[in-house]
Amino acid sequence: MRGIIGKKIGMTQLFLESGECISATAIEAGPCTVIQVKTREKDGYDAVQLGFGSSKRLNKAEKGHLRGLSDSPFLHEFRVPAGTAEVGERVDVGIMAQGDLLKVSGQSKGRGFAGVVKRYHFRGGPKTHGQSDRHRAPGSVGAGTFPGRVLKGKRMAGHMGDDKVTALNLKVVGVDAERNVLWVRGAVPGANGGLVIVEKVGE
Repeated sequence: MRGIIGKKIGMTQLFLESGECISATAIEAGPCTVIQVKTREKDGYDAVQLGFGSSKRLNKAEKGHLRGLSDSPFLHEFRVPAGTAEVGERVDVGIMAQGDLLKVSGQSKGRGFAGVVKRYHFRGGPKTHGQSDRHRAPGSVGAGTFPGRVLKGKRMAGHMGDDKVTALNLKVVGVDAERNVLWVRGAVPGANGGLVIVEKVGE
């Protein structure tokens, strides 16, 4: 198995054996249940669908799909070779080892409607020479007579955050099999308690 579903617990500091102090993120990785196995013959590709978490608020369609294997509200597919896992099998943090490189995907924090200074790190306007209300304005946005319109993709104020973000090559610095906790060096996208997808790099 190359991946697992988890929940971001939060960040802290860890001391390595060398004495170096590093920032690390704790992730509650699993346990997950194999809900469905997809095959090339039936579905066109080989994959495993995992379920994570627990909920009493499932509709009939969700309960039917889970077939009593789990009450997991969160599902995610991982592309794996055929015969990797069977329906009902349990997947936990034991599939990871210290030193593994991971890519971790999560939903970034929503920042609402943001201006160009916060959203794109614009410098802002001058503070003097009569510019009393232009400190955080974007400046000119037009393109003159030709083409006479604002070009698509122009960096302007708008909704910021609440996007899928993937952090690459995060290193596993610790595995707590008893509590299903994975310690990852560096920052992981999203807020504490947010859902994350953890996958090994290069598999």
